[in-house]
This record gives sequence, structure tokens and C-alpha cells, in this order.
Amino acid sequence: MCGRFALTATPDQTAALLGLAELEDFPARYNIAPTQPVLMVTAGVPRAPGSNLPDRQPMLVRWGLIPAWVKDTREFPLLFNARSEGAIEKASFKAAMRHRRALVPASGFYEWRQTGGKKGQPYWIRPRHGGLIAFAGLIETYAEPGGSEMDTGAILTVNANADIAHIHDRMPVVVDISDFARWLDCRTLEPRDVVDLLRPAQPDFFEAIPVSDLVNKVANTGPEIQERGEIGPEPEKVRRQKPGADDSQMRLF
Repeated sequence: MCGRFALTATPDQTAALLGLAELEDFPARYNIAPTQPVLMVTAGVPRAPGSNLPDRQPMLVRWGLIPAWVKDTREFPLLFNARSEGAIEKASFKAAMRHRRALVPASGFYEWRQTGGKKGQPYWIRPRHGGLIAFAGLIETYAEPGGSEMDTGAILTVNANADIAHIHDRMPVVVDISDFARWLDCRTLEPRDVVDLLRPAQPDFFEAIPVSDLVNKVANTGPEIQERGEIGPEPEKVRRQKPGADDSQMRLF
């Protein structure tokens, strides 16, 4: 699962990673959540022979994919993740897997380890050696009943590797830079031709840093949410007893 992530690199750094000519200026985002706009990149119109211009295009996409066949969005779940194991066949994702594969730039993501408490321990999970990464994404353009169109998207997930498995059993698919062109090529490559890219990151690729519960609130958007910090155990509930009762008299043994 990937329910929150961050993109804190500059537009120039992001454009360089994704092979884009340029990107409009945008601020660092430390707590990106579903339903918010996210940057995704798709293959663009092929350039003329000999052109040195990039053939990729950036898009702002609502994080939460809506398939084109949905009639009432109020009765449809929020698909911000897509399980890679069934994306080729599942009705919600198979059209996007064939026609609209995308890259989602990120500096890292957040995950929660359940500890028996209500909230769980959040972790900031980032590349061990720093830098930007790109998740495998899918895009679907949804035509609203009023006639307007909305670009929506999801992040593909896979079984977690050893770095993450003790925190959560799923993780986003990270596409290696050498595989960007393959993943984005929806003209000549079928989903079955790129399914080998839907795999966990290599061991030791990520490091997981425990952080405070500031990340739990979408309204918290500053860099402080990535500072190291752990949530202590919840205090045990004290058993209530009647006023004046002697606890020793309430026991049989």
C-alpha cells in the first residue's frame, strides 16, 4: 500500500530524472495524500526524426483512479493504489495498463506499522542513498456527467521486500531509470511485455525512519513531519471501581 508520499526535489531535478524539457515551478510537498493533484509523466507525441526534444509529457492528475465506465463516483471506491498482480486483467485497470502507463516522481513514501495501538507507528521510507525515484503509475481520463473531463491516477504496488515487510506487506513499484522508456511505451509494448518491471525494489534500496504522528494529519505539510521520532505505547486503561472500594476486597485470590 502507498497512502502518502513526498516530492521535495526541485522542478529542475525532477525534469532531469524524467527526461522532460522543463517543468513549471512547484513547491516541495512533504505530505501528498489521495484526492490531491500529483505529477505524473506519460509518453508524448513522437518527435520528428533527428529531433533532440524529449518525447515525454507531464500531467497533473487527481490521485485516485476512476475508470471510464463508472456511472456514479459516489458509489465507487477510491482507487489510489493498484495491485500489480491483477492489474492486467482487472476491469478497473486493464485499459490504463494497456494505453496509459505513467511514472510518478517521488522522494519517498510513508507507511504505518501496526503495533497494537489505534494509530500505528509511521515511517518515512526513502532511498538509502538519497535522490529521486519514480513509481509505476496508471492514468485514466474520466468523463464526468456534465461533460468535463478529469485525469485520474493510481500507483501500482507489489509485495514488500525485506526492507519494508516488517512494517507493511505492500510497497509501491519503483521503476528503474533504465526501464523508463519500456514502461511508458504503450504504442509497441503490451502489458505482458512490461510485467517483469512490476517487482519489489532491490534489498537495501530503502531505509525506513520512524517519525512522529504529525504525518497522520493531511494539514501538516512541512519538513518537520520527516524528522525522526517514535510514538510511545498507549497508556493502559485504569479499571474503574466504586468510590471507597478496597481493591484487595475485590479479588478472590
